[in-house]
Amino acid sequence: MKLHASTTQQYQTVTGYFAGGVEINAQPFNYSLIVMPETAPRAWPVAHFDQLTAEHFEQIAADTPDVVILGTGERQRFVHPRLTASLTAKRIGVECMDTQAACRTYNILMAEGRKVTLALIIETA
Repeated sequence: MKLHASTTQQYQTVTGYFAGGVEINAQPFNYSLIVMPETAPRAWPVAHFDQLTAEHFEQIAADTPDVVILGTGERQRFVHPRLTASLTAKRIGVECMDTQAACRTYNILMAEGRKVTLALIIETA
């Protein structure tokens, strides 16, 4: 699905999503990644939801966002609180959503000027 362009062109915006990937500023990505408004998307070494570890969330905590939107794939899944303890300790909120909802929510929060991080799990075979 394509999303419409807005006045946020200078930021990292989700411009579309498709089976097996997303587009950030019209550039396709078919692997898990971390997206923040003012930083280029970077690979996130998570091949499957079940492989998430506390270290994956510690990597995100280092960026000190206000909130993390976790895209868990085609369906919404929830992580165990012990995995996100590094975020909770810094009073960083975590919301789990399916990938499409996560992309839309990230765009809204980013457009509002929020310090948001989008962590997307793009599962590979």
